[in-house]
Amino acid sequence: MPEVTVIIAAFDAMPYVTRSVGSVLGQSLGADRIEVIAVDDGSTDGTADELDRLAERAPLMHVIHQPNSGGPAGPRNLGLDRATGRYVFFLDADDHLGSEALERMVAAADENGSDVVLGRIVGEGGRRAPGSMFRRNQPSTDVFASRVYWTLNPMKLFRRELIDRLRLRFDTGLSIGEDQPFVATAYLEAAAISVVADYDCLYWVAREDGNNITAQEHGARMRIGLFRKMTELVAAHTPAGPGRDTLMHRHYAVELRDAVLQLSREPQREVQDKLLYELADLVALHWTEGLAERLPAVVRLRCHLIRHRLLDELLTLVHWELDRGAASYGITTLAATAATGPELQVDGGRAYALYPYFRDSTLNIPDDCYDITAELRARHRVDSADINATGLRLAGHARIHRISTRDVTDVSTELILRKRGTDTERRLPVHHTPTPGLGADEDGGLYAYEMAGYDVTVDLASLTPGLWDISLAVGAQGIVKEARLGSSRADSVTTATTTLVTDAGTAVALYTTKPYGNLTLDVGETRHRIPPHLRVTGAAWSADAPATLVVKGRCTLASRPGGALTIRAGGPDGAEERTPVEPASSDGTFTVRVPCTTAGERELTLRLAVAGKEWSVPVPSQPSLKPTRWQRLGLPWYAKPLPGRDVLTLRVGRVELLKAVRRRLAKR
Repeated sequence: MPEVTVIIAAFDAMPYVTRSVGSVLGQSLGADRIEVIAVDDGSTDGTADELDRLAERAPLMHVIHQPNSGGPAGPRNLGLDRATGRYVFFLDADDHLGSEALERMVAAADENGSDVVLGRIVGEGGRRAPGSMFRRNQPSTDVFASRVYWTLNPMKLFRRELIDRLRLRFDTGLSIGEDQPFVATAYLEAAAISVVADYDCLYWVAREDGNNITAQEHGARMRIGLFRKMTELVAAHTPAGPGRDTLMHRHYAVELRDAVLQLSREPQREVQDKLLYELADLVALHWTEGLAERLPAVVRLRCHLIRHRLLDELLTLVHWELDRGAASYGITTLAATAATGPELQVDGGRAYALYPYFRDSTLNIPDDCYDITAELRARHRVDSADINATGLRLAGHARIHRISTRDVTDVSTELILRKRGTDTERRLPVHHTPTPGLGADEDGGLYAYEMAGYDVTVDLASLTPGLWDISLAVGAQGIVKEARLGSSRADSVTTATTTLVTDAGTAVALYTTKPYGNLTLDVGETRHRIPPHLRVTGAAWSADAPATLVVKGRCTLASRPGGALTIRAGGPDGAEERTPVEPASSDGTFTVRVPCTTAGERELTLRLAVAGKEWSVPVPSQPSLKPTRWQRLGLPWYAKPLPGRDVLTLRVGRVELLKAVRRRLAKR
């Protein structure tokens, strides 16, 4: 049994089909583990001959020829009837795979018991690929805990057992969106869904001739039919509540938008009126306050106009959107590349988009249909993050996109330190600094962010032990948006963890979280310990002073009080000597000369002591270190490492001459 059956439905796909099939046969998974079923759907451009040619050199490739069926559903179903692989992958004839795509996706399915695996999609030739669900790898997720439901194309890996158990097939009654019921049902019934986001698995190609199926227009009735089909499917599979609203969001935002676009293109007014009434009933059927809260303002406005059967106003909104670069799902248009948002009006700490009919006294459309406050996002950057033994200074810029800040009266940004796992937080006002020209190259220069700079210093002594996540509450014209800080930074700001000990003896580490790269302070060694930053790399007797041990090592702490780091030579009687260590400022390496002249047994450690707190690491035993001798006041002395110790332990004493003579005579 092959690992994967790749099903390719092909109609007039030259020259793309050659690269498409080649990308499958060249998979790192191995051609002997991949079955290819290519269904030629009545092509007239040489696609059929090309598929036959490719199959001649691929034993596991099978080509089926049939009259044109009018869409990919029938050919895909025929491929499913013949599939024998453990998994099935659907590939359009104009797209192609990354060379490791199937190997990585099969591994994800096997490791996590997943029934569906999504691989990251990359657009080619101007095609816009979905991206929100591919921000990070997700070994095991579902439609409610992720964004996977926002891609309903079938170019995914499916476990064939799931397909067979559910008797899944593509709906041949749909001329557009025939893949959506198939994929949505598989999602909803899957034991787990995996997302491979760290590799470009699928290249989604915009054909030069514009003949991608998603680029083709279909009538309003077909689009409305798809909207009805998908909302009914969601309602049948999910109980009323937040989960259902989450999935409905996609269809009210995408399928409903496309249906309205096609409605605007219907030439007959009577048909438009009839379809609008039909659509109004469908929109009202699943409308809830929870759904409304999830929808962007323009979608709420669109739904309001539909539900109230305001055809002329709805058509005005459609043309308004098209004039500003609205595009059909999946294919970028020239207008879309220069899309501009609506102008805004800020009132009472809320931001309203000036879509058509805002506060029109005749229509009295609720302000909620224009309120985009929840859609606004803070944009920020860290330009410097300097930490020392007393404080952390952060500087950069932060603004709310599309809310101008021209002078200091417009801004009210605060730094927030929130202790993880508690309700404790510290809020610090920032010093606002000028940022002339910021945003001039965005949104046609409509918005000015002249006072978006921030500069703030955190007193480390004010923080109790724990993890303190750093955020900004970005305030502009009475609107406040909170955002974790650090994911956007200047190239000069390091992502490496910086660890230090304050003058009060508190261990502090500034680090970036994974995978998002946000800044967090670790106070009190919750996760970042001090000892790993203290290391001894070797010890040897000095060539010019036999009673001196030369110890080498490294201290990678960014800061510590002066004189706090020493080599300690301690005895069992409690006596000790300490030799100061001063690491080099460049890389923290040190070489210290430790005198070993006090009689007795001494264990050596590298010790950091600050304000009554201590950290130490042993000077490791040195197998190659031999005993040494020297003269003091004419008398012989010795120092020797004691065997069998993990920590370098020296015994120092005066040589007893009588015992030395006896030992020498005994050796003769």
